[in-house]
Amino acid sequence: MELSKEQSREIIARRVAKEFGEGDVITLGIGLPTEVANYIPANLHVVFQSENGLLGVGRRDLSGSDNPLVTNAGGIAVTTKPGAAFFDSQLSFAMIRGGHIDATVLGALEVDEEGNLANWMVPGVFVPGMGGAMDLVVGAKRVIIAMEHTNKGRPRIVKKCTLPLTAAKEVDLIVTERAVMEVTPQGLVLKEINPLFSLDDVLQATAAELIVPDDLQQIAV
Repeated sequence: MELSKEQSREIIARRVAKEFGEGDVITLGIGLPTEVANYIPANLHVVFQSENGLLGVGRRDLSGSDNPLVTNAGGIAVTTKPGAAFFDSQLSFAMIRGGHIDATVLGALEVDEEGNLANWMVPGVFVPGMGGAMDLVVGAKRVIIAMEHTNKGRPRIVKKCTLPLTAAKEVDLIVTERAVMEVTPQGLVLKEINPLFSLDDVLQATAAELIVPDDLQQIAV
């Protein structure tokens, strides 16, 4: 089944939002991961940190009243929650490198079955740089990858990354519009599948070997 990009991103963001616990401090990467903040349950208190120096990031204000001077790390105008704090990048990265971030949600170009992550460059293509991803994947207590399953039909979940790595063996969970996969010492375990896709759909769109348990669950979409 073909989903629009907007449908895929919503499915991914909604599912990632279920991964957090009360009081978690979470850093969201740029792009798709920033949408996760829009789907946090109203009765769950979490704190979003932006690496450019903001603790207490709120949802995007779709009414158009965003303050353009208050942005996330991707330069997108955001709201702030009561008690939010602003600080410089030095303090922001001290929080990240000091192990004070419970989880980070990042996009990826490739992830492999060992939890290796490539998300910052394609050789021969200009990119602005790695940003804070290298610090986040080793500093956060949990690393969640939020990305579309394929790129123009090419699998992003591979047996071994071929692109330059951001970090080795740091990914804990992968969430796509098709499935949820957990990196374990035994390999990449398929935990949940989107009922809009068959198991064969997921396996054919994945270049890594997946362990399929007997108790495979469905993603609530």
